[in-house]
Amino acid sequence: MSHEIDIVFRLNGREERALVSPRLHLVDFLRARYQLASPRVGCEHGVCGACTLRVNGTIVRGCLFLAVQADGKEIETLEGVTASGELRDLQDAFVERNAAQCGFCTPGMLMTAAELMRDGKSHDRAAIRDHLSGNICRCTGYEAIVDAIKTVIEQRKGGSTS
Repeated sequence: MSHEIDIVFRLNGREERALVSPRLHLVDFLRARYQLASPRVGCEHGVCGACTLRVNGTIVRGCLFLAVQADGKEIETLEGVTASGELRDLQDAFVERNAAQCGFCTPGMLMTAAELMRDGKSHDRAAIRDHLSGNICRCTGYEAIVDAIKTVIEQRKGGSTS
């Protein structure tokens, strides 16, 4: 006997309704039901950051968040944030700085960086690295990612981009 729960939520700006299993993780639900590719399934323990998305404006690990918890909430994935144009400059900087080598960690890195940059402050490299510490990248060694984020922080503040 299936015991699914009816939920209503906003996904990337659109109201949605679905029946979900109480034990289904949000990342699995979004990938299977909506074919969203940006929240990735990595470690499934909340350690790698590949499944990072926003719930009510705060980043969460989609592998640790149950789909039933989305009821009444605003869910944003990189697809939605990209469509809004919020991260266009950061995405361009990732390309320019070669910060997205294999691309697996990139959506989580972008969502995490967006959270850091929301405060409008000028963060140094150490602060950027600290904020990204919950996201694992196996390709870049992080320098290109930090470079891209630092570049955009400085551009948004009207400073140099070195």
